Amino acid sequence: MKKIIVILSVFIFLGIIPQAFCADVAKIGVFNFQKILTDSSAGKMIQKQISAKGNELQKKLKTEKNQLDELNKAIERESLVLSPEKLKEKQRDFRIRVNDLKKMQEEFAQEFKRLEVKLINKIQKEVFEISDEIGKKAGYLLIFERKTAGIVYHPAQLDITDQIIKKYNLQVSKTN
Repeated sequence: MKKIIVILSVFIFLGIIPQAFCADVAKIGVFNFQKILTDSSAGKMIQKQISAKGNELQKKLKTEKNQLDELNKAIERESLVLSPEKLKEKQRDFRIRVNDLKKMQEEFAQEFKRLEVKLINKIQKEVFEISDEIGKKAGYLLIFERKTAGIVYHPAQLDITDQIIKKYNLQVSKTN
């Protein structure tokens, strides 16, 4: 009888103890933010906004450049007729307008970059909230963004990008 109890105790001990020391498999997810930007409906809307703003700024710059070209042609035509003082004054005005155009280009580039950063940060915040929610619900231990985490390779099973895009598209469609 003692022998049976000892053998039974050993089997129970060997059956229970290894399970206590074995950890669950860590659930890890990876997503590609760039793919979310290009494939999600919100990302596509933001790309349209950025493109529209870029086109608007380009038109303004082109209009100003065309005006400068016309002014330069007028100065060249009138150079033989104008007095040297008047010609210098017109050339000076032309150089001032050229500098103004350069400043305008710089300001537009900064404005464009600010808009782009603002809109991408908005999407990034929303995507991180969604990935946090998915992580909590699905029991992920870690979720990485592929580029910022420096991940070079990961198995396809870890990629939750499409899941985030679906959830994000649902969220965007509800707000619109």
